[in-house]
Amino acid sequence: MVSAGIALVCLMAAAWAWADEPDDPNDPVARLQTQLDKGETKLDYSPQWGYLPSLLKHFGVNIDSQILVFSKTSFQADRIGPKSPRAIYFNDNVAVGYVRTGPVLEFIGVDPAQHINFYTLDVTKSDKIQFERQDRKCTNCHNAGTGALSRLMVQSSIPEADGTPFVVLGATEPTDTDDRTPLEKRWGGWYVTGTTGSQHHMGNAVAPDLFHPFDLETAGTQNVTDLSGKFDTKNYLAPTSDIVALMTLEHQTRMIYLMTNVSQLFNAATARGGGGLGGENSKELNAAVNEMVTYMLFADETPLIEPVKGVSTFTQTFPQRGPRDKQGRSLRDFDLKTRMFRYPLSYMIYSELFDTMPAAAKARIYRRLYDVLSGADTSPAFARLSTEDRRNILDILRDTKKDLPSYWTAAAPDQPSE
Repeated sequence: MVSAGIALVCLMAAAWAWADEPDDPNDPVARLQTQLDKGETKLDYSPQWGYLPSLLKHFGVNIDSQILVFSKTSFQADRIGPKSPRAIYFNDNVAVGYVRTGPVLEFIGVDPAQHINFYTLDVTKSDKIQFERQDRKCTNCHNAGTGALSRLMVQSSIPEADGTPFVVLGATEPTDTDDRTPLEKRWGGWYVTGTTGSQHHMGNAVAPDLFHPFDLETAGTQNVTDLSGKFDTKNYLAPTSDIVALMTLEHQTRMIYLMTNVSQLFNAATARGGGGLGGENSKELNAAVNEMVTYMLFADETPLIEPVKGVSTFTQTFPQRGPRDKQGRSLRDFDLKTRMFRYPLSYMIYSELFDTMPAAAKARIYRRLYDVLSGADTSPAFARLSTEDRRNILDILRDTKKDLPSYWTAAAPDQPSE
């Protein structure tokens, strides 16, 4: 078992989970297990990679999503370091962790019933493939102090030469990162391939001097496009740890946390009786909805001073997943010049997790979104959204989101229905 300080980024830096295990999980890993048990599908085994390539194919996870973390985290920490980073592959609802020479593969599955489920799979070939639930092992470390809701997060740390995060409580605790975080505070303990111009980050670096533990090395750590000098890249499915994939995972993890948090609050308010959604609960619920909508619209995103460019095909393949409106536009289209996405509204609005949020929560979220996008809300918090941004996002959603309230399509963009 790793120490509490190290375990803060166990499994992968990603987002969320209910403390109680669901009796009937319905995440991608559970669905695959059902198919395997029924003989409806099978996994191929590679002498070099085991089940990993076949699993990624079954989950619809692209190899170009690979990102590499070398800080010593997870219960396989003793096998992780700068010479043997852990690989993470992901899409919207599942993530796979691979530790070279590790005894198990690691999985997080997003359940549309507002659960996040943790699994491992033995790497040895077997006639009876069985994913093992690890919820309680992983959520012991990943709790947000709220009791019912546990949480994983992308974090940046100062790694020592062997990858051990340097921790001094109150001074160097790992920093949660997402698209709001300045680049200079992001990706400590991660490999990062891609270019950022003069914008510096903490990736690709260790603090080699124990007498100066706050001083990360600087030579050869910025605008890295080739990791072969850091470790043997032939030991991984891809030679990259793409910066755009890493930025996407950061956004996605907080988005999922916010969706589960809002759902929990609305369910708890309803359970208190009388609908539970008005009165003294309204202030708390509205604050949670506003926090989520603000993040969905990238209102607090750290602007890019210079363009960011990845080195894998992720920048091309991620937008291909759509959906696209009648003009061919998608919320997945990247900008990467001054901001992350061309149309600043989270693509996670298409996720099963969003679609299965409590009806009362979705109603408030849609109302807030429409007020901002239609121009009814002119508060400074959303000043970054130009009139063109708002109009484009409205049009894209009207063409691609099937469950929009009727007032989204019945009223003109600048005349929100009440």
